[in-house]
Amino acid sequence: MNNLSKLGTQLLEIWKQLGVSQRVSVLAATFVLVAGLGSLAFWSSRTDYGLLYGKLSDTEAAKVIAALDDAKIPYKVGAGGGSILIPTDKVYEMRMQLAGKGIPSGDGVGFEIFDKPNFGISDFVQRANYIRAVQGELARTIGQIDEVEAARVMIVLPENRLLLDKDKHPTASVFVRVRGNTQLQPSAINSIRFLVANSVEGLAANNVTVVDNLGNVLSANDDNDSIGGLTSSQLAAQRNLDLYLGKKAQDMLEKILGPGQAIVRVSAEINFDTTSSTAEKFDPDGQVIRTQTKNDESTITATSSSTSPVGITANTATDTNTVHSAASPVNNSDNHKTTSTVEYEINKTVSSLTQTAGGIKRLSAAVTVAARYEGEGAARKVVTRSPEELDKLKQIVIGAIGIQAGADNTRNDTITLEELPFNDEFATTMTQQLDQQQKRDFWWDTARNLVYPALGVVALLLLLRIFKRTPVQEIPLGVPVGRLMGAHNGNGNGNGNGQGHWQPEPQPGVVTVDVLNRLIKENPSNMSQAIRDWMNRGPNTERQ
Repeated sequence: MNNLSKLGTQLLEIWKQLGVSQRVSVLAATFVLVAGLGSLAFWSSRTDYGLLYGKLSDTEAAKVIAALDDAKIPYKVGAGGGSILIPTDKVYEMRMQLAGKGIPSGDGVGFEIFDKPNFGISDFVQRANYIRAVQGELARTIGQIDEVEAARVMIVLPENRLLLDKDKHPTASVFVRVRGNTQLQPSAINSIRFLVANSVEGLAANNVTVVDNLGNVLSANDDNDSIGGLTSSQLAAQRNLDLYLGKKAQDMLEKILGPGQAIVRVSAEINFDTTSSTAEKFDPDGQVIRTQTKNDESTITATSSSTSPVGITANTATDTNTVHSAASPVNNSDNHKTTSTVEYEINKTVSSLTQTAGGIKRLSAAVTVAARYEGEGAARKVVTRSPEELDKLKQIVIGAIGIQAGADNTRNDTITLEELPFNDEFATTMTQQLDQQQKRDFWWDTARNLVYPALGVVALLLLLRIFKRTPVQEIPLGVPVGRLMGAHNGNGNGNGNGQGHWQPEPQPGVVTVDVLNRLIKENPSNMSQAIRDWMNRGPNTERQ
């Protein structure tokens, strides 16, 4: 304790001997040191938090928080309440513990519904549980998309019957809640439809409907067998072709005239009819014998004429009748017939032509180029282009999009090219406003970045000014020089007749080398201060 009291007393004496500038410096250094040590201790003792779960619904977040409270684990809730953070060293352990409790379970029931054995349930309940499990798993999967905050899936499956109805097909509806009240991109919508369709047996992507939380139907009926789907496909194909041809021509004109100096719009009429034609052509001059048949027939016939009277006698065979019949005359006939049949094959050409949909029936193009200007301000005027220049630009567009011209124009294609002054007042005003806003932002950022260094410089200047205005504090010496020199004997060594007593008033005298050595040995710090004080006063200062 004595040592500590002595140390405190010495520090207090040193503090009393310091000037104002020295005290300010000591206080500033002490403050910086304490602040640095405090910051280091704070950051070293601060707990690092890691993400336990993210993108949770309010119900699931409440379950997780209740489990963390039971386990007495500190946590933080992220922005929006959908993410929960806990100390980093407990993230994985807590995930395993919560997974064992089935937390979080998601917005619906998944295939974990079959984890518990259920005996004696009917086929209807089993089928209903299966549909619930598929719906829950699909909802969880769709919820993993970045733009989707939550999702629900409803599936309708036709009943299993012995006689199937071909008009009944599986259907599905998907409800999504989008983050930030924005709309899903077409690619994300198609991904959801194909994901659901490929997860249910017999479900087609066209039978999946997607609706968002704003009440917008995000999926359209793209069935090519329906009138609506066919019309939608036709409009999409025509729109894509118009944009493609217009962009080709506009890019070429902008390379020549400059960005924003040309506008090209193309209207393409597409033939969506599918036709098939078959033609047969016969050549009568090209005859070829196909078959030839020749028949030769000969017939010999012999007949006899009887002169017996008609009656029983003629029909009864007797000797008289027999002899008489033999003596009857005989008539012979000889017939000869020849038949020849020749079949000829005529040359025939059969051609079949099938024309699919997608051919261009007609093209129309409207081109507008910006007029050229000369001068600035009030002297600015329009300079029209020559007909030759306009014709060259027109030919460029014709070649770029494939418009028929002249005698080859069988489709009645048309093109119009006009030179008109563009209204750039709005663009100029917006550009000026943007320039002014950029300048304001630049100067604001510059001022904001310089304010802290400026405050530091001002504080430094004030501190230097305070140092300069602080008077030099004279620290009294342990042994005054004048008294050493003012002894009664006047020898300057302090051992004269005065028995070591000093005169009441200091008297000037010459300080010898021995006196200086003794003063330096007795109190070197005070002697150094005395020498600095003497040097600051200068040699011409009046002695006291």
